[in-house]
Amino acid sequence: MVDSRQAVAVRIADEAAACGISLVASLPDNWISALIRVFDGDERFNHIAVNREESAVGLCSGAFFSGLGSMALMGASGLVTVIYAITKINYTYEVPLLVVTTLRGAPGDHHKHHVSNGLYFLPMLDAIGLTTVIVDTRDKIGEIRRAYEHSRTISRPVVVALTRDVLRGDA
Repeated sequence: MVDSRQAVAVRIADEAAACGISLVASLPDNWISALIRVFDGDERFNHIAVNREESAVGLCSGAFFSGLGSMALMGASGLVTVIYAITKINYTYEVPLLVVTTLRGAPGDHHKHHVSNGLYFLPMLDAIGLTTVIVDTRDKIGEIRRAYEHSRTISRPVVVALTRDVLRGDA
């Protein structure tokens, strides 16, 4: 029997495959652990576990130049650490990038120490003009494809932020 987290992870992977994504670079995060396992075990993807967020940005940006569809998968705190790399590489050279991340600190996050993320995460992304799509229900998982295509249209990064409830299969 497939649990709800696994079912959501499979839906997200199916959506990524439908976009033509074949490379996924990820960093560990407990909210996306089921998703990472699905990408790692799915033959449609070359999953690369990286140790720094900049490595995910670099791999996915390089993949674009080789014609590979790619996605960087990381937690919200990790995305905050790569703002310079994104603005330097992806903004300057107009390199599309899909980043899928967690929406820490938002309603539904039961960890008080992530409240600060909820206060500045989305305003910070907005301040640098980084298009962000929030997936807060399973019905919105299809927005991943639109975000990927939009990143190609505008030749810039687009972020998809997944809520805890979606990742747990509760929304």
